[in-house]
Amino acid sequence: MRVTEIFFSIQGESTLAGEPCVFVRFTGCDLRCGYCDTEYAFYGGSNMSREEILKEVSKYPTRFVCLTGGEPTLQKELPELAQELLDRGYQVSLETHGQRPLQQIPRGVRKIVDLKTPGSKEQHTDFTEFGKLSPGDEVKVVVTSREDFQWALGVIDRLGLWGKVPVLFSPSYGEVAPQDLAQWVLQSGKPARLQLQLHKLIWGEKRGV
Repeated sequence: MRVTEIFFSIQGESTLAGEPCVFVRFTGCDLRCGYCDTEYAFYGGSNMSREEILKEVSKYPTRFVCLTGGEPTLQKELPELAQELLDRGYQVSLETHGQRPLQQIPRGVRKIVDLKTPGSKEQHTDFTEFGKLSPGDEVKVVVTSREDFQWALGVIDRLGLWGKVPVLFSPSYGEVAPQDLAQWVLQSGKPARLQLQLHKLIWGEKRGV
């Protein structure tokens, strides 16, 4: 498996924000979103076996692991690694762009699935995977404008996701002010949730946090 970094930090996103977590960041992504903040994970990295990854994860004092990237579903052995983590008693979350099949991901993994808006430059056109989400999973939407926000509301309405899974909206850094997004959420009347990147508020734009 191709790994960019493994590090111990505070989970900055999702409904689990604030919890200590080990991040396994895989190398490679097949999208090029305009607001991506992990372009360094597109290339490079080191080859690691599942055993080496498990050994590294075990060094840290937490039972929560986040599999992220890049795009982790590009790793052929991801389902096996996820199951091995679950078997060892870890809580496992998977951060994915949602444009690749997820049927091989083991039950028990919390899938954090992006809904890509027009402003991302990688807009979703196939929403198949959203229909397969189950309780415990989450949807994340990064918005670059009010138009993005309204587009996402319409898609979520059509997919019937309200009340099925948490839906978290994040402002694209430098494009949308958090206070504006907060106002849009309040005005929408939807059970949406505002999300800020907690790790960036704590440490700023840094790797390994």
